[in-house]
Amino acid sequence: MTGSSSAPAPPRVEGAAVDKGLKSGALGLVSSIVLGVSSTAPAYALAATLGFVVIAVGVKAPAIMLLAFVPMWLIAVAYSELNKREPDCGTTFSWATRAFGPRTGWMGGWGIIAADVIVMANLAQVAGSYGYRLVGLDSLADSTLWTTVAGVGWIALMTWICYRGIEPTARVQNVLLAVEVVVLVAFAGYALVKVYAGTAPAGALTPSPSWLWPSGLSWSALTEAVLLAIFIYWGWDSAVAVNEETADPTRSPGRAAIISTVLLVGIYTVVSVATVAFAGVGSAGIGLGNEANAEDVFTALGTAVFGDDAFGRVFEALLVLSVLTSSAACTQTTILPTARGSLSMAAYGALPRSFARIHPRYLTPTVSTIWMGAVSIAFYVGLTLVSENVLVDSITATGMLIAFYYGLTGFACAWESRRSLHGPRDVAMRFLLPLLGGLFMAAVFVLACVEYADPEYGETVFHGVGGVFVIGVGALLLGVLLMVVYARVAPAFFRGRTMPRGTGDRLLDTAERARPGRQPRDPRT
Repeated sequence: MTGSSSAPAPPRVEGAAVDKGLKSGALGLVSSIVLGVSSTAPAYALAATLGFVVIAVGVKAPAIMLLAFVPMWLIAVAYSELNKREPDCGTTFSWATRAFGPRTGWMGGWGIIAADVIVMANLAQVAGSYGYRLVGLDSLADSTLWTTVAGVGWIALMTWICYRGIEPTARVQNVLLAVEVVVLVAFAGYALVKVYAGTAPAGALTPSPSWLWPSGLSWSALTEAVLLAIFIYWGWDSAVAVNEETADPTRSPGRAAIISTVLLVGIYTVVSVATVAFAGVGSAGIGLGNEANAEDVFTALGTAVFGDDAFGRVFEALLVLSVLTSSAACTQTTILPTARGSLSMAAYGALPRSFARIHPRYLTPTVSTIWMGAVSIAFYVGLTLVSENVLVDSITATGMLIAFYYGLTGFACAWESRRSLHGPRDVAMRFLLPLLGGLFMAAVFVLACVEYADPEYGETVFHGVGGVFVIGVGALLLGVLLMVVYARVAPAFFRGRTMPRGTGDRLLDTAERARPGRQPRDPRT
């Protein structure tokens, strides 16, 4: 029971979760898949990353998309299996605490929070800039001040939508993702038709099956490209973060995560093949090897693909709209897992009790959602004032945080399942595949540290060390510092009183579970 370590803990029912007051059954499988896919922002991710992948590996970019899918699918399997055992909206935080103890679990939760706050800055900047471009205000899009103003507005708007409830959030996501996917399919279709019709610009290439296999690449090129591709797959775990609000919470969220990764590999592979074929990999003009195109390949190619007639200009505007809706949708779905992760952490005493508050009408985390929006705005504005180069490098550094908490989840699944394996299916799905995913992410983390520490990498350098490495490792060290401080303020969680390691027991008093308008008893004492 909360506030006492001597009372007997209620036994856990396999697949049951402590009620934190969220609106159960609000989402179905399809809505969860939509959240999972839209959280990766496919249009934005391809626009901002594909060019850099091509610069690293040339025509092998589609092969990198397939290669990066493998560890993502392995980690999605780990999420699915852990969710069956314990559908808790804290995800990595809860599962890593069970497997490895409160401090490891706390750092897993911090990894999610830090990565989401950092990426919100970039998403807001893109949404602000594309919003101006959509209505022809290119001068404002090029202004740091006005882009920041618009970005802050986007964060505030998406925070408000998330505050109002999970169902309005899901409805908005349905519309935004539909626009995004339709335009991406149209873009790929137009590009391939022109390639095979012979009307593509000079430098176009005919697609080849060899593009789908990463042979002939140097180790450094392969490493750089995979690190980039890992980032563009990130986000599908939002489908699992809303597990306590999903119908059939033990099955649907995990299925949605796996299906999301499969849909993403299809989208990324088709669009990358079409884009490489149409533009080629040359370093001049619209070629994807041209560094001037790397930051936004869709803007560079839009007119060439769709043409300059009225119909083409409409689709070109829709292409801009798709990147805008993609970044806006991802802004919204980035708030969701962070707010629910901090809700879960607060429910077990790993964060201040106020973060567990639930709105009596909307059944959403109130303080957690507002804090996520406010901290994201502060971080975005702060880094913009300091240096845009630091902002750029901070986005790259999220790859280290992603590898950290994804890898931790894979290891937690294998460790928790090691003594309860019944048959070949369990051995494969609950142990071997998650373990491989964890090892892959650990390797990615180490490679990222080596790559990003190079002072030649990125836009900034701190005392002879690459700024990307300093930001990534610094974010984790900040988490360690905050954890040490809070462990002194509220030691109960860190002493295993609110969530014992290695068991399914929970010490939250079931009579005080968070209900609409009510808060759980303070578990910190």
